[in-house]
Amino acid sequence: MTEFPKDHNETANVGGIAADRLQSIVDRYIRLEEEKKALASDQKDILTEAASAGFDKKVLRQLIRIVQTKDKDALETQETLLDIYRRAIGV
Repeated sequence: MTEFPKDHNETANVGGIAADRLQSIVDRYIRLEEEKKALASDQKDILTEAASAGFDKKVLRQLIRIVQTKDKDALETQETLLDIYRRAIGV
């Protein structure tokens, strides 16, 4: 029968898994999830502020996506296609 070490430092490798490393990865991921939720809340607050200043939130989101687009050629292609599609359905 295998005897397991009682010292925590000796249990860092459990079943071939580096437990301390695994715990660190899980903790970091959870922390980032919490930060992501906080950032999403901040973004929502900014859009609410924009709406109270008279800006349309949907249009503002579109503008933000456009500004974030790194590939300007792809953006131009998308805008051209959108225009073609709109004209095709009479919008």
